[in-house]
Amino acid sequence: MIGRLRGVLAEVEADHCLIDCSGVGYVVFCGARTLQRLPAPGDEATLQIESTFNAESGPRLYGFLTRDERRAFLTLNGIQGVGPKAALSVLDVLPPGELAAAVAREDKAAVARANGVGPKLALRIVTELKGKPLGDASFTPSGPGVQSDLAPPAPSVTGEAVSALLGLGVAEVNARRAVDQALIRLGDEADLSAVIRAALQELGR
Repeated sequence: MIGRLRGVLAEVEADHCLIDCSGVGYVVFCGARTLQRLPAPGDEATLQIESTFNAESGPRLYGFLTRDERRAFLTLNGIQGVGPKAALSVLDVLPPGELAAAVAREDKAAVARANGVGPKLALRIVTELKGKPLGDASFTPSGPGVQSDLAPPAPSVTGEAVSALLGLGVAEVNARRAVDQALIRLGDEADLSAVIRAALQELGR
């Protein structure tokens, strides 16, 4: 089973990309948010991979830039009525941390913004995600990494690093892409200063 792919980004299409790993091209299906944050074609890309098999479509690879996104996809995909396409749609509008916060608030409307997710399915997602872990966060108001409505969540390293780059005049889309690539290189446990330095290096390439 493939857990990660690292290679040259050969193509980017509407719902998938092609990663060339030593001459072998892997078709990887991704959400729109992930595809927008990929490097330019011809550059090296690293994706966390989840493999699935469907009797109709056969084996498929789904790609994510972080482990938390992959975990969230797995959790969502395990809910009745939520297939891979709907799970990717939810993560397009609500990254893992924001999804956890929406579930904690019981904000069904936020989940229902996802393409193909109606009010009933959004309610099921919010109901079933409560108490389920997602990396350092949990889909419950009392879980670690999620605060109640009375207090905003603590800033993430990603958010603070992006804000720092925005303060330097970097466009938001470029800042987020550089920070994402920096976290892929350094790992999710990297401290803020290291992430900012690595992101600046990415921007300078």
